[in-house]
Amino acid sequence: MNNTVTLSGLIDANNLKTLAGPVLIIMILAMMVLPLPPFVLDVLFTFNIAVSIIVLMVSLYTRNPLDFAVFPTILLITTLLRLSLNIASTRVVLLEGHTGPDAAGKVIEAFGHFLVGGNYAVGLVVFIILVVINFVVITKGAGRIAEVSARFTLDAMPGKQMAIDADLNAGLIGEDEARKRRTAISQEADFYGSMDGASKFVRGDAIAGILIMLITIVGGLIVGVLQHDLELGLAAKNYTMLTIGDGLVGQIPALIISTAAGLVVSRVTTDEDLGEQVLSQLFNQPQILVITACIMGIMGLIPGMPNFVFLLIASILGGVAYFKKRSMAIQEIKPVVAETPIVEKTDASWDDVAPVDTLGLEVGYRLIPMVDKAQQGDLLKRINGIRRKFAQEIGFLPPVVHIRDNLELRPSAYRITLKGSVMGQGESYAGMYLAINPGRVTMQLPGTVTSDPAFGLPSVWIESSLRETAQINGYTVVDASTVVTTHINHLIHLHAAELLGRQELQKLLDHLSTQSPKLIEDLVPKLLPLSTVQKVLQNLLDESVHIRDMRTIIDVLIDHAVATQDAAELTVLVRNALGRAITEQYFPAGAELQVISLHHELESILVQLMHAGSTQASGGMEPGLADTLLKETRNAVEHQEKLGLPAVLLVPSSIRQLLAKFLRRAMPQLRVLSHSEIPDTRKIKITSIIGDNK
Repeated sequence: MNNTVTLSGLIDANNLKTLAGPVLIIMILAMMVLPLPPFVLDVLFTFNIAVSIIVLMVSLYTRNPLDFAVFPTILLITTLLRLSLNIASTRVVLLEGHTGPDAAGKVIEAFGHFLVGGNYAVGLVVFIILVVINFVVITKGAGRIAEVSARFTLDAMPGKQMAIDADLNAGLIGEDEARKRRTAISQEADFYGSMDGASKFVRGDAIAGILIMLITIVGGLIVGVLQHDLELGLAAKNYTMLTIGDGLVGQIPALIISTAAGLVVSRVTTDEDLGEQVLSQLFNQPQILVITACIMGIMGLIPGMPNFVFLLIASILGGVAYFKKRSMAIQEIKPVVAETPIVEKTDASWDDVAPVDTLGLEVGYRLIPMVDKAQQGDLLKRINGIRRKFAQEIGFLPPVVHIRDNLELRPSAYRITLKGSVMGQGESYAGMYLAINPGRVTMQLPGTVTSDPAFGLPSVWIESSLRETAQINGYTVVDASTVVTTHINHLIHLHAAELLGRQELQKLLDHLSTQSPKLIEDLVPKLLPLSTVQKVLQNLLDESVHIRDMRTIIDVLIDHAVATQDAAELTVLVRNALGRAITEQYFPAGAELQVISLHHELESILVQLMHAGSTQASGGMEPGLADTLLKETRNAVEHQEKLGLPAVLLVPSSIRQLLAKFLRRAMPQLRVLSHSEIPDTRKIKITSIIGDNK
């Protein structure tokens, strides 16, 4: 008994949902062919009106057009439903119209008599006016807005994608959020494109309504006079009233649906629905309401005008303005907080010695709202996101960023400090956007010309109203908080080695000891002091090598700590062990390594310098050789960047450290790798040779 599968068990709610669409379309198409009795027509016409009202209400309460992304499809379905009902009702009108005004059902009779008073001339005029309003005004305007919005949305997609990538790289969002935003951008373009096409169905429906009305009237006269022997006047009255009622019962829902389409495509996306937007923006300024009330009152005092109506409206507007101004005044009143008397200290103490923050952010007073949660500031949340992403990418958690205001700074200025010293500064204008020129913009924007504080790209501060225009024309547009967080993210990556203090290293080892306690015990302090391990990791971070693979690093240190305690030698051994990860950091797995190399004669000279003991960067290098090396390396790096490749120099292991130190200051983007760090399975291609004078 328990194994019996019933039909109700097979047809669950999900199956019914999947069947709803196909069944509805088949029923709509069937109505064009199958004859329907008047009662069924009444039900379907009423259903059509109810659906149109539902669509209008949903469009009014939708905050984002994508929340009603199925609207283009609904527009098509409702258009097909109206056309099917027109065909079905026309069939009934022509077949049964001679029997009386209720031949096609009570709904058509009601629209033909009640709405236009039984006067078919008035009904004809009303029907034509409704069609003209729907076709010429609403549908045409909504279609034009959808067309322009689709074009602008497509043009703005590259800028929006770059803004998402900037937020992702800055650690403000994760991969899932970035994927959702990219999907939303694609859906937005598809939505407006679909609305542009769907509006053509409504325009065609309006034209079809006029043609169906004319054909039905002429056909009704022919059928009534020739087949049913009705008098011409009676036939004209019966069939015209039925046709007008049929047209009105179809055009009124069409007008409602078209209005909903116009509301959806014409509104600006905010966190408010349409009613909230109208009330907050149209009636939000009491002075405007007062001026309008005065004008209406003056017009109401003019002799011959409808004085009561004008004065009534003026009184209502004046009352709304009064209560609005009163509520705004109440909101501005703030409770007075009693000041706590300051107790003056007489003796100095150790409490007066304030420790220096490892990482600090000082802001001018206009940027305080960005860090104040009470004022919806999100800078703290974004900085936490940066620290989390840094920990995931580099391998340790950076120190907390301590934020404080500094009245000595310019109002919109900020500066980022490392151990009390300024390592970066800039300006950020709250409420404005920074439009960054990535090199392919199509127009100049009005605003304050500046440079991106993180990377030095040409930029301009613009008003929020120009954001969409900037994105359409190829700019990467970010808000004020993103400017600051991107700058912080860039600087903490540059100074990662300095951020790895002994406290951070100890916390990292403590974290690893929870997973591999014996491994950590064997290394520190039995084989190596904490300072040596710190120096090795700092050497790696100095050259942008992440330390996520701490297991490999610790294994190498344990294996070679007995033979050497020198941090530089241990760093070379660790780099060799991390060779695959270092290589994949610049060239994806499976890709060919297109790198810069040294001419063999130049290699020999540098190797001889190393063997002679000249290991202090350029200390033992002749000035002429040093200048030539810098010049040719810079040319090779520029050539590499033009090819869209990372600037990587491949050299023998014995001179890698020498060249890395020597070239790092002049070309920080250059990475120097040794042959021993390249896996045997990777293919190497030389794109430039330094020292080749041919």
